[in-house]
Amino acid sequence: MGSPNVGKSVIFNYLTGGRVQVANYPGTTVEVARGKMIWAGVSLEIVDTPGIYSLLPITAEEQVTRRLLWTEKPALTVHVVDAKNLERMLPLSFQILEAGLPMLLTLNMMDEARRLGLSFNVSALERALGVEVILAASIRGEGLPELRERVIKYVAGL
Repeated sequence: MGSPNVGKSVIFNYLTGGRVQVANYPGTTVEVARGKMIWAGVSLEIVDTPGIYSLLPITAEEQVTRRLLWTEKPALTVHVVDAKNLERMLPLSFQILEAGLPMLLTLNMMDEARRLGLSFNVSALERALGVEVILAASIRGEGLPELRERVIKYVAGL
């Protein structure tokens, strides 16, 4: 889950081998997509949600995502954020944590962030938030194998 246009569907496609539509404008995913990830002998259902800015929904897409979180109670929420705009993305991270949802934070678009001269102290961010943090450039495949491994480790307890 995450805000619109942060790379959620690219990550979903990588994890599931699916082909959810990917575009460079918000609102591409307007309904929930489901797929299966099988890795290291573990089978998981992966869900791609519409973009959401807050757990206090305004749009129909946000209501779909919030309803899914409350009714299905995912084993792990992968919060995908635009690394270039981390400060603007963190309020949703805090809402996820305050709601008691297990979260793994993925700072996506790191290729663009690096071009802007941005870097992150992952250890400090993990300590401050109390969650694991992955750096990724999903469109290039960077960080996705590590993300897959961390999801499996968390959910399957490996």
